[in-house]
Amino acid sequence: QVQLVDAGGGLVQAGGSLRLSCAASGRTFSSYAMAMGWFRQAPGKEREFVAAINWSGGSTYYADSVKGRFTISRDNAKNTVYLQMISLKPEDTAVYYCAARQAGITEVTGRWAYWGQGTQVTVSS
Repeated sequence: QVQLVDAGGGLVQAGGSLRLSCAASGRTFSSYAMAMGWFRQAPGKEREFVAAINWSGGSTYYADSVKGRFTISRDNAKNTVYLQMISLKPEDTAVYYCAARQAGITEVTGRWAYWGQGTQVTVSS
């Protein structure tokens, strides 16, 4: 099994920055080269893909809506993935979830097996 703990959300003004983190643990996570991703869900909307990174960190993928503003990274020594968010907009307001899967990057929500509990990001105008 894999356990994921999201953190770092909060309230920020438009144009501000936040850094989310996701700490992973569990024997499965340590045994497999797992891709990590971030998704978000705004009230009344479906959960959507934000960014993903492969095991080595050499490959990343972003939703068009966040390209150039968000950066995903990982520290495998700490079993932690980060999402650095800058130039935040009110439309970025959502609960952000990290996710893990035992395969490569995909933006398809249903193909991610493990999920964190979510952290709220609120961007005021």
